[in-house]
Order: sequence, then C-alpha cells, then structure tokens
Amino acid sequence: MLAIGLMSGTSADGVDAALVELDTEGDRVSFSLLGFLSEPYPDAVREAIIAVARPGGGTVDEICQLNVLVGHYFGQAARAVCDRAGKDLSNVRVIGSHGQTIHHLPEETDVHGRAVRSTLQIGDAATIAESTGIRVVSDFRSRDIAVGGQGAPLVPLVDYLLCRSDDVGRVMLNLGGISNLTGLAPGCARQDVFAFDTGPGNMIIDALVAQATDQSYDRDGALAAKGTVDPQVVDALLEDSYFLRSPPKSTGREFFGHTFLQKLHALTKEHPFEDRVATATSLTARSVGESVDRFVRPEFAPDEVYVSGGGRNNPVLMQWLQDALPDCDLQPTDMLGVDSNAKEALAFAILAVETLEGRPGNLPRVTGGSRSVVLGQITP
Repeated sequence: MLAIGLMSGTSADGVDAALVELDTEGDRVSFSLLGFLSEPYPDAVREAIIAVARPGGGTVDEICQLNVLVGHYFGQAARAVCDRAGKDLSNVRVIGSHGQTIHHLPEETDVHGRAVRSTLQIGDAATIAESTGIRVVSDFRSRDIAVGGQGAPLVPLVDYLLCRSDDVGRVMLNLGGISNLTGLAPGCARQDVFAFDTGPGNMIIDALVAQATDQSYDRDGALAAKGTVDPQVVDALLEDSYFLRSPPKSTGREFFGHTFLQKLHALTKEHPFEDRVATATSLTARSVGESVDRFVRPEFAPDEVYVSGGGRNNPVLMQWLQDALPDCDLQPTDMLGVDSNAKEALAFAILAVETLEGRPGNLPRVTGGSRSVVLGQITP
C-alpha cells in the first residue's frame, strides 16, 4: 500500500515528507522509499512557531491561526513528494502526520483539582485532508497520554519493526532538535524494547548559532571545531535533573528551549562565541554517552549505534559521540537500508498504517502507558 509520512521536529525547520510502498505483516514490515523531501518553513513561519512554543510566548489567536497555516504546509509537502516521485496522489491510501509540537507536558500536573498530562501538536488534519483528498491519521501522542504515558517517543516501535537483530545489540539514535534513542537487545521481543529522549540534540547549538549569525545551524560543525569546550560548564549542565531521571521520559522545547539556553549563557558569558557552540555540542555528545552508560548498558551491551536526524551531518558532533562511545560502532541508519534523513517521516507512514489496521502503536515500557493502544485520530 502507498502511504505518506509527514514530520516536523522540535527544530521546526520545515516539513519532511516520505512516500512509501509498505507491506506489513505481524512484527515485520517491508518497505520501498519512493520519494522523500524536506520543505523548509519560511523564516517568518519558523520564528512564529518557535515563539508560540516558548512558555507564555503565544496568544490563543496566534496558535489557532498557526494550526491551520502549518496544515497547509504539511499538505503542500504531501503533494510535492508525490509530484517528485511521479506518483498519482489519488493512489495514496493514507497520510500519517505527526504535526508540529508546540508544547509537551507529559508529567502529571494538578489542574483545578485533576491530575493532567498534556501535549499539543499543530498542523490541522482537516486542512491536510482537504489539500490532498487523502485521509489523514494525526494526533498520535494523545491516546498514549490518555492511558498515562508520556506520549513519546513513538518511533521505537518502527525501530523494532525495521532494525532489530537476532545477533547484536543495537542502539538507534536520532539527533534532531531533541536527541532520543531506542535500545534493541539481541533477539528482543516487542515488550523488551526501551527508549527515551536523552536531552538536547541540535536545539541548543542551533539557537546559539541563530542568535549570533545569519545561519540557522552549525554547518559541518565548523564553529564548534574552532572553539574550545569548557568541560566544567558541561559537567554543571549535566547535573540537571532530567539527565539523571530514569526512563520512561520525554522532553522538548519547553524544557531545553529558552530557559535552558539562558542557563548556558549565564555559565559562559565570558566565553567566545565559538567556545559556547563547542560546549553545547559537547553537551549533546556527552549526554548521549552518559545515557547509554547509565540506562542502556545495564540492559545489554550495545555493539552498534545507528544514527539518523540532522545532527548526523555534523562531523564534529559525530566524532565527539564516537569519543563518548568508544566501544560502539557508529553508522548512519542508511547502513540498515533506512534513509537517515527520511527515517522519522517514514515512521509516521508506518504508524498510520498500523492505526488503519487496528494495531497498537505505542510501547508501554517506552512511554509508561498503562497498556498498548491504537494511536491517532482519523480524518477521512
């Protein structure tokens, strides 16, 4: 069956769209990636998304309008990926849209006397459906939240379906705005999979670069390469409670966004700009390394680490990750036949099909949900 997956991560740099031919059967999925593209948001739209994602940063009017506007960009990306692949959009059975997360509050909070967990992704599914004529599965996180889970990460099921091995222990690492990993022990069953957000991926690096230059990210790690890491600052930042907390856990811009960036600025106010970028890059590498040591190794010995996401294209970050994981072989997920740029969009195409087939899409051990549930809402 033909399916499209749409994804925009915490970096909010644009929409990834993957057109996929899927064959699903039980715990195995075969696929052919027919097309993939990344359509960047206009600068003003990205800035508006980041502004409303900041605690207290957006009005109800702005969020309401952005919900529909982002839906138009998602629909546009779905049409474009079919055009590029030379495929008729009408043959697509389903679109799976993660949406654009603007707030994620997975821990219980007392709200007027009731314990509430919540998450909010914008990118109106009805707008996508009208733009394409294809039914849409969206709002994947909320059902897991409703059964007491974190609502994320959700890609680990797809990691299990596509990337597990009977013989070696694997860690699937995604370096997006937030970094997350999936642990796949040799011969693991679905209930053995565990995963969590490790902390910032590119988010802090990108924010530093955007504040001081006309670039939106550290291209090829060139700025970090010119700087000197302050290990004492990294040590201080790694004392944050999030890094020490045991999974299940997930996070986002509300935790590692503006407030955390201000903490870094306070600790590095006398440092040259390149040193700040290098220190933020080291924070990402070390937080991943310590997460593997603290939470993965007690479960199994990881032999291989497969990397996807934008951070994979930063050679300095990749080298420092290798330094933090000296006994692991770091490779892009492409080595497993999974395009490292398209992986998350591909995942939501697969999750949409799982929903249509009535199969659960969450992993309770990963999210902390009380049970496995079918995810998402279907807009016909």
